[in-house]
Amino acid sequence: MKRKGTSIILYNEKDCLLLFLRDDKPGLPYANMWDIPGGHVEEGETPDECIVREMKEEIGVDIGAPCLFRVYDFDDRIEYVYVSFFRYQIENLNLTEGQALRWFSQEEIVETELAYGFNQVADDFFKSQHDILP
Repeated sequence: MKRKGTSIILYNEKDCLLLFLRDDKPGLPYANMWDIPGGHVEEGETPDECIVREMKEEIGVDIGAPCLFRVYDFDDRIEYVYVSFFRYQIENLNLTEGQALRWFSQEEIVETELAYGFNQVADDFFKSQHDILP
């Protein structure tokens, strides 16, 4: 059985996505690569509970009731991808995992290899914006 993961596309008024630079530790998968925030679903936890917990742990923000964007069946996992407009200033966030947070435009993401195959997820988000954004 594949493990379950959750991630969240946090976007701003400029249609940029918030990514974090993964730690550069020996043995860490995708070390020193840009990534969409998220984490692994723990035993007894729902994907909704997981993404709320992960955002509290990683950036100190309660995202409230998450909005599911899509579920992806990757080779190594089932990924529940959420989406939310993000009003916070990243300078004011307490990043507890990773090296940095940064806003990326669609053009910048296309030119950047993201961890865990998330380029496809970002591309799907940008293609579907008219369906999900106000």
